[in-house]
Amino acid sequence: MSLKQRVVITGMGAVTPIGIGLEEYWENLKNGKGGVGMITRFDTTGLPCRIGAEVKGFVAEDFMPKKLVRETELFMQFSLASVKMALEHSGINLEEEDPFRVGIILGTAFGGIPAITEAQDKISRTGTVRMSPHFIPRMLGNIAATHAAIIYGFKGPALTVSTACASGGDAAGLADMLLRQGEADVIIAVGAESLFCALVICGLYAARAASVRNDEPEKACRPFDLKRDGLVLGEGAGAVVMETLDHAMKRGAPVQAEVLGYANLGEGYHTTAPAPDGFGEIRCMRMALEKAQVAPEEIDYINAHGTSTPLGDRVETMSIKSVFGACAGMIPVSSCKGATGHLVGAGGITELIACVKAIQEGIVPPTINYEEPDPECDLDYVPNRAREARVITAMSNSFGFGGQNACLVVREFSS
Repeated sequence: MSLKQRVVITGMGAVTPIGIGLEEYWENLKNGKGGVGMITRFDTTGLPCRIGAEVKGFVAEDFMPKKLVRETELFMQFSLASVKMALEHSGINLEEEDPFRVGIILGTAFGGIPAITEAQDKISRTGTVRMSPHFIPRMLGNIAATHAAIIYGFKGPALTVSTACASGGDAAGLADMLLRQGEADVIIAVGAESLFCALVICGLYAARAASVRNDEPEKACRPFDLKRDGLVLGEGAGAVVMETLDHAMKRGAPVQAEVLGYANLGEGYHTTAPAPDGFGEIRCMRMALEKAQVAPEEIDYINAHGTSTPLGDRVETMSIKSVFGACAGMIPVSSCKGATGHLVGAGGITELIACVKAIQEGIVPPTINYEEPDPECDLDYVPNRAREARVITAMSNSFGFGGQNACLVVREFSS
């Protein structure tokens, strides 16, 4: 198989704070609905940050057996639900596939950290040494992909990526690389995260990354706005079924979009802050464009990482201006995180899905809670209302702690 093999997306699924399922997620995203509120998952009394974007109305038993629900962490359940929806959307009949040619790659930054904190708390409070036999499988990040492989019979490439907030983007990018290299015919790329526990919230606050706008949670996450004060943690999962074009055509699959290029770059600069001159983000976007064989002026929409942190949004803006030059101000740039919160490992996939839907519907989702322009963030952020636009080619940025940069370019499919 040639390294020039084309790669397409044929199915998508999402579990997010603004909707469960592809259509509910997209409708609420483009209509500017926010998913941030007070944290209800645990008692936040006394914490400096008490807000988050939780998934509402999720019934795990709708997607998996009750026994499995009892044995899995919430991020795994979100993952399995998104995979199920994406497979159904793709129309693939797995019984007709060679299982050794079907793989799964999952991105998660923290895995089952709530299981760890709960178990340690129990030991500290009670002194017990008795543990559930499911504890280790619940805390391991890769077991989310394992459960999907067991359920659906995937026996091809199976990898778990942990590159902080870039994990989901890198999962899709790695799937793209393996498909082009002939390692599989079909790979499901997944991003999943659920981190609501005091340890993570306090850690983000200590890192000066979290918003403390507790009195106005629905407006707390405000990417690129002058008054932004930090990210708001979210949770959820996204999945995309990716295939070689040849394989998709042979089975008559509904092609959603084509993946043109992917780049990954480590900055080697700082554990939490981006390089002030944006060199990593700049080079990553340029590499993605080069691999996609797309000129900067051909990009019709950029789904920004846009976390609502003072430094992160400023550096991303500067980096986009450096890469796109004179046309930077004419490209719609929006961040989903004002609505969904920061989905961490899940964000790279759910935001890639937003790019695909923008291409399909000709609608760019808004950056909500954008009220006061920041002179250092002066691009077209599609403030508060979705916009009709002809989107043929889109870019999705995922930039994580540790200087983990990932960038994907997708285009409207044309045979």
